[in-house]
Amino acid sequence: MVFQHKNLLESGRWFEMNIFEQLANIGAEVGRAINWKNKGNAEYSRLAFERALELLYFTIEDKKNYRRLGELCRLKEVLGDYFAGENQYKSSAENLNKYFYPFNYAARKIYYNV
Repeated sequence: MVFQHKNLLESGRWFEMNIFEQLANIGAEVGRAINWKNKGNAEYSRLAFERALELLYFTIEDKKNYRRLGELCRLKEVLGDYFAGENQYKSSAENLNKYFYPFNYAARKIYYNV
């Protein structure tokens, strides 16, 4: 597997981020994958989905997230089902965006000290 976010891993920057920042970044890639899927560009959607999975794998490997391992693994399963599977869970772009929105909000609040 060729890492797209190799610099985040090598620098250790990903592991310095809190869970809100990590999931907000994953959510951004998921949002891109959804947008490209809706525009009919399957290749760009797949690439964004792969980047989201890569970041999710980094998050799962992050030792500080061990209490959230069940949720993170379920998220991986749901994303795989939606983008590459048969969508057995009946996920939608709307509910995936709704899942990630609070993480983005929390990360921004922390970042801007609001």
